Amino acid sequence: MVSKSDLARMVAEKGKITQSKANEVVNAVFDSITETLSRGDEVRIMGFGSFKAAERAARTARNPRTGEMIKVPAQRRPTFSPGTQLTEAVRGQKRKAA
Repeated sequence: MVSKSDLARMVAEKGKITQSKANEVVNAVFDSITETLSRGDEVRIMGFGSFKAAERAARTARNPRTGEMIKVPAQRRPTFSPGTQLTEAVRGQKRKAA
């Protein structure tokens, strides 16, 4: 598992910047994604993936502890769809040159 501080450390090493500057950069990216999604907009990072705020309809669900039926209100939830390059990297595949 990689924590946010681990990610900042990796950014500092790869970007050859200070750890504190890398923390600022990582926080700025996460804050920007959060603000964009809260406005209902989508964030697309080519090759990496897309973040969206998806609407979930109200529904009835069962409380697993009591078995009682409860109403779950409609809500917006963040979703992520991985891009092709990310998917292939995770699978260990390489893209063929076109």
